[in-house]
Amino acid sequence: MTIEWNPSPGPTLGVEWEVQLIDAQTRMLRQDAATVMAGLPGLAESGEHPKMRHELMQSTVEVVTGICGTVAEAKADLDVTMKELQRTAEPHGIVLAGAGTHPMSDWRDAKMAPSQRYSELVEQIQWPARRLQTYAVHVHVGLRDETRVMPVINALAVYLPHFLGLTASSPFWSGIDTGLASTRSVVFGALPNTGPPPGLPDWTHFEQYMDTQLRAGTIRTIKEVWWDIRPHPDFGTVEVRIADAVPTFREIGMVAALAQCLVQLFDSQLDRGYRLPVRSQWVVRDNKWRATRYGLDAIVITDDAGATAPLRDEIYELLRELEPIAWRLGCANELAVASEVLECGASYERQRAVYGRYADLTSVVDALVTEFAEDRFILTESGRHRG
Repeated sequence: MTIEWNPSPGPTLGVEWEVQLIDAQTRMLRQDAATVMAGLPGLAESGEHPKMRHELMQSTVEVVTGICGTVAEAKADLDVTMKELQRTAEPHGIVLAGAGTHPMSDWRDAKMAPSQRYSELVEQIQWPARRLQTYAVHVHVGLRDETRVMPVINALAVYLPHFLGLTASSPFWSGIDTGLASTRSVVFGALPNTGPPPGLPDWTHFEQYMDTQLRAGTIRTIKEVWWDIRPHPDFGTVEVRIADAVPTFREIGMVAALAQCLVQLFDSQLDRGYRLPVRSQWVVRDNKWRATRYGLDAIVITDDAGATAPLRDEIYELLRELEPIAWRLGCANELAVASEVLECGASYERQRAVYGRYADLTSVVDALVTEFAEDRFILTESGRHRG
């Protein structure tokens, strides 16, 4: 089986942000994506919008960028579309928020989007798909040719806990604290064909893997491979899918900058003939679990011999390494937001701090709505990281 790669001219960017539709009064999820999207300007005759899409559940609208050259361009693209969505949603009594899960709403109240593809998906997968009221951020970064794809994906897999720790935003599920930093990772991970990429060494092995999956009937299309990092041959990108949806534009810029800088680093190292970092599959999977459970407080495995280090320290070291690349790509300010998250707390920490102060999940949703609308972190005294 041959899978054609559509080359990208350098580390181009595309961002996909899954946004929650929240009732302005009750602060519960509203299952009204179809109503909101029907009122958008610029709809095609098919009813589709070029920058907004339905997701599986009616509580979600996915806002996407075009092909962007810089993180600032991607943020500006999202901002225009998001303002359009806000203007359309407001008359319906709907406000927007970003987080991996909604703290209070019960997944059993979710309604599926009107799509034959989604209906078939739920029929095939059943309960794991029916409870999939979760939200993520996906970042696409362009690569020039397919020979680089699997080495870059395997290197990015080393940094799954870094992405997840910084973005984890789903400590609550259906009204309870799960004890996890990222409940979304567990809920989404119950689907088939999810989790870390399998460590395929090159593009030929990827083609063979996909051919086997298709012949076995495991998937119907390669788009049904939902790895935490996957290739997207049509776009010519590697797609980083591990991140929870985050509440602010500042954190969106942070995720995009981290992805773009890492891909640029690995691409340049391949040019110089370097061997990219790689970890055994057990290390990659164990580190993902540690970040899922403990977020930024995870102690992660740093080599195949079992050495460990605090994730916070590893992130600080990575940011120092990437800083020169970020300046060259024009995203140094966006990358620096990661240091602010380390200091002020990731979203899961900020949400728990609000709940600790008010003992009320409605207040947590209030904070998420405010963070989204005002692009700032809601901090309480107990929410500041003290090391």
